[in-house]
Amino acid sequence: PYRLYNLDVFEYELDNPMALYGSVPLMLAHSADATAGVLWLNAAETWVDVEHVRSGLFRRSAGVDTHWISEAGVLDVFVLPGPHARDVFAQYAELVTPTPLPREFALGYHQCRWNYLDAADVLGVSAGLHTHEIPYDVIWLDIEHTDGKRYFTWDAAKFPDPIAMQHTLAQDGHRLVTVVDPHVKHDPAYAVWSDANARGLFVKARDGTDFQGWCWPGDSNWLDCFNPNATAWLGEQYALDRYNGSTTSLFVWNDMNEPSVFNGPEITMDKDAVHHGGWEHRQVHNVNGMLYHKATSDGLRARETPALRPFVLSRAYFAGSQRYGAIWTGDNTATWEHLRASVPMVLSNNVAGIHFVGADVGGFFGNPDSQLLTRWYQLGIWYPFFRAHAHIDTKRREPWLLGEPYLTHIRTAIRQRYRLLPYLYTLFRETSLTGLPLLRPMWVEFPRETSLFAEDSAFMVGSAIMVAPVTTAEAQSVRVVFPSHEVWYDMHSHAAYSAPLTRQFAVQLADTLVFARGGSIVPTRERRRRSSALMQRDPFTLYVYASRTGSASGQLYVDDGESYDYENGSFIERDLIFANATLESRPSVRTDASGEQSAFAAAMAAVRIERVVVVGLLRTFTTATVVEGDHERSVDVSCGDTECTIRDPAVHITNDWAIRLA
Repeated sequence: PYRLYNLDVFEYELDNPMALYGSVPLMLAHSADATAGVLWLNAAETWVDVEHVRSGLFRRSAGVDTHWISEAGVLDVFVLPGPHARDVFAQYAELVTPTPLPREFALGYHQCRWNYLDAADVLGVSAGLHTHEIPYDVIWLDIEHTDGKRYFTWDAAKFPDPIAMQHTLAQDGHRLVTVVDPHVKHDPAYAVWSDANARGLFVKARDGTDFQGWCWPGDSNWLDCFNPNATAWLGEQYALDRYNGSTTSLFVWNDMNEPSVFNGPEITMDKDAVHHGGWEHRQVHNVNGMLYHKATSDGLRARETPALRPFVLSRAYFAGSQRYGAIWTGDNTATWEHLRASVPMVLSNNVAGIHFVGADVGGFFGNPDSQLLTRWYQLGIWYPFFRAHAHIDTKRREPWLLGEPYLTHIRTAIRQRYRLLPYLYTLFRETSLTGLPLLRPMWVEFPRETSLFAEDSAFMVGSAIMVAPVTTAEAQSVRVVFPSHEVWYDMHSHAAYSAPLTRQFAVQLADTLVFARGGSIVPTRERRRRSSALMQRDPFTLYVYASRTGSASGQLYVDDGESYDYENGSFIERDLIFANATLESRPSVRTDASGEQSAFAAAMAAVRIERVVVVGLLRTFTTATVVEGDHERSVDVSCGDTECTIRDPAVHITNDWAIRLA
């Protein structure tokens, strides 16, 4: 059976049905004819037994039976009838709320290790990324940045002026993340502990005293996240005048929030610990981490007026955690097996509504060789949450330390991520409205192709891009299955492959197998910048991948990337349609003529489309007619063997326009 019980599992095993950091009690069933689901909304320790049953005397047909057993707690069961996968995702999202739009910077590259030594080290790593022309958005500080593992503090010897350090990073659009864990060091001289203690905000032991255990700081207490006074108090600690040394460019990482208790049973809290309202911990264990995550997210929202979208990473999670930020798959290991396992782990979480998820690139434990680390970056750029992280005892592994050719391959991969940020952000918009996964198992896009049901290596990024990663050492080739009766295009060479087709591709270390689905339009930004913040006014390129019938469609979504103004219509959302050799841009059905929308459109009025690349046309063209408003003009078109390029059609993302090839 599978065990759902959030635990801090040291060097976890693969292919093991036992507990790990997060749990979502959701089960989907899919066949070529239908999809359905069940949400077992219980936060206690839960076991799920899955049995494949043959037909027989008392059973007409073979099938799969599941048995659910929870130790305690409230029992709510929701049936998601489908009948199609997209219906199930929408029904589940209606229950738990879809993933909201994140801060745009959070889709960039995150550079992390336990621990960067001091402010000079942080700024040195940032400078190294600049020197080697590797874009990044966030650099992270683990527990060693604090004064003796006292969260909301700084080691004054290592970080004498954290605000100046953050301001230096912010000059190039970079942010800082610091870790804040849920255990509070038991120290009367520590203001955070003494204030929480005076207010009675800690979890209680069964005898009514404060629950006490052991974690990174030594003797610790745990905030009771079921106490609304405790969560409100926790949120207040993130105020700029409370969290000394913080700025609005600092964001937060909640680790160890299963909760991890080093001297507790199974390294967690005693089941008979008592929370606010008289709830025993056994009844609510799996939701504990989500409530801490929520309190942090609420605190970051409240520190500014008007509120801006927070970014908070959590290790523990439950159904609904997607509302509060990202999660990751925990303390993985630098092995090829863990690289391969990261794909089904990220896909499973996406299917379960935890969309903003990634695995530690390179592996947390151990030292990856240069080939493994390179391949991990090449895969990791497709994780919704893209962070490199490493244990304190590992060798330093910033990309330039590997030398050539590995540095070039890693830089190329990270730059690919930044090129595709417009597509990824638009995809997040779709997910926030529909509940559809960002990363999708092949069966989600091709629900009737039974041969793909067990595929857990290749995957779809939205509906337009298929990735077939290289996940074995010294790989010489990779088998790729092109599904559906459609044409697929290599996104690097634009070579076309007509499906259905299975093909073996020879690969070298520089090679990544990424294919665009015919009938798709993918927006990119091609200017190289140090961070996503410096790309905000850059022009766009549109890649049009023609279907067999010569048509394609897609979307481009743009907002300010940080506020909630989009909820009031302050965004640009364009439907892009290619048919009859004509590309058109129209406002989406969600676009209205509100004052907010008009004001944002005016602010973005100068942002244009600088290039259109149409792939897969059956003939060549020399000119195109551009119509934008009342203006019509002719532009040159250059065609090669695989694509036609319209350079600088000079149309704007805010306007209706058409480009007709002739």
